[in-house]
Amino acid sequence: MRVVVAVDDAELLVEGLRREGIDVIAHVPASAPALAAADGMLGADAETMLRALADADALVVAVSRATMSPTVVALCDRAGTRVVPLVEDAAGERIAASCGLEAPLDRHVEPWRIAEALSAAPRASVAATPTRPQPRVIVVWGAPGAPGRSTVAAELAVELARGGRHVALVDADTHAPSLALTLGLADEGPGFAAACRQAELGGLDARELARIAVPLGRTGVAVLTGINRPSRWPELSDRRVGAALAACREWADYTVVDVASSLERDEEIVSDLDGPRRNAATLAALRAADLVVAVVAADPVGVARFLRGDADLRATVGATPVAVVANRLRPGTLGIDARGQVRRTLDRFGGIEDVWFLPQDPRSADAAILASQPIADVAPRSPFTLALRRFVGEAIVPAPERQRAVTSRRRGGRRDGVARSADATADDLARAGGRAG
Repeated sequence: MRVVVAVDDAELLVEGLRREGIDVIAHVPASAPALAAADGMLGADAETMLRALADADALVVAVSRATMSPTVVALCDRAGTRVVPLVEDAAGERIAASCGLEAPLDRHVEPWRIAEALSAAPRASVAATPTRPQPRVIVVWGAPGAPGRSTVAAELAVELARGGRHVALVDADTHAPSLALTLGLADEGPGFAAACRQAELGGLDARELARIAVPLGRTGVAVLTGINRPSRWPELSDRRVGAALAACREWADYTVVDVASSLERDEEIVSDLDGPRRNAATLAALRAADLVVAVVAADPVGVARFLRGDADLRATVGATPVAVVANRLRPGTLGIDARGQVRRTLDRFGGIEDVWFLPQDPRSADAAILASQPIADVAPRSPFTLALRRFVGEAIVPAPERQRAVTSRRRGGRRDGVARSADATADDLARAGGRAG
C-alpha cells in the first residue's frame, strides 16, 4: 500500500504508518494537493506532487476549506488515488461530505486505525448532505447572436463520455441546426426527427435509438442529427420531442440537447390552438431538462442579449437548475478584468452569482472546423477543452459517480498512471483543475 500523507506536523503519524507496513512515499503539507489541483504550484514541486499522487494508492489528507475541494477530488480520481479524509471538527466532516468523500477519521486517531481503514473498503459518509441528483437530460441554450451553443453542446457531450459513459447528443434546433455539419456527419439520415415520429407511435426504444443514432468517432457519443432544412420544423412538435427525450433518458447515461434561442410563444394567439409551434421543440426540451446550461457570449452585446432572454428562460424552466457559462472570454472587447466585468454585470442586473468561463481559442476552434471533429479530439490540451473539463467536473458530474468510476477501473487491473512518464502525468492531472474563476 503506497500512501501520500498531506497533513501538517505529522511526523509521528508517518512513522506509525510505516511501522504498520504502509509505504509512505511522500509527506507534504496539507495544502499541497489543493495547490497542485488549482495550478498554484509551479516547477519541480508541482511535478513531484503530481507524480506522487499518480504513484500512490491513497491520499491521507487533513480536510479543511483550504485543503479540500472538488478539484482535489477530481485530481485524485484521474490518478485513481483513494482519498482518506482526516477531520478535527464538524466543519471538516461537512466539507468531506460535500466533496463526496468516504467517512472521515479523527485527525488525531492512532496510526494503526488509519492503516486498518486503508486495508478495508471505503465506508460511506454518514454525515453527508443529500447527494446531488444526476442530470440525465442537459439542455444547452443561449440568447440570440450565436454565443456558441452548438460548440458547447458538442464538447460537453464528448467530455461527459469520458470514462465509458454512454452519451446522446441531440440537435433539436428548429431554426439553424448545425451539429451534423460541424461534426462532419451526414445530415440526410433519419436523425432526431425520425426518433420523434417513432416516439409518437410508441415504437421508440433503445434498439431503435441505437439504429437511428450516428456514432461520433470513438468518443462514445451517439448523435441524433437535426432536421436538414429549417422548413421541417413542424416535425418536432411538443409531444413528440417530450416523448423522444423520455426515451433517451432511459437509453443514455447523459443526453445533451442543443436547442434554438427563441422562447417566444406568440404562435398561441392564432385561432388554431392545436397547430404546430415553431419553438415547441425548444420549450419542450427545456421543460424536460434536469439541468440547463445557459451560454452567454462574453462581450457587451452578448451579455445584454443574454440578460434580456434570461427572464424568459427562468419562467420556462421553473425550478430546474441553470448553469451559466460565459463563452469566448477575451480582454479585447471588455478591457481590463474582463472576467470580473462579466461576473459583476450578470450579478447586478440578473442576480446570477455563479458563472463559469470558457476562453476564446480561435486556433483550436478553426482546426476543429477544418477537421470536422470536436475540439477535444483535435486539440486535447486546448484552453477551451481544459476549462470545459473543469466545468463538467464541478457543475455536472457528481463526486460519488467519479469515485465509482475510479473503483471499477481499479478492479480491472493496475492503474495506467503508474507507468506514465513524468511529463505525461503532469499534463494529464493538471486538466482536473477547479472551476475557472
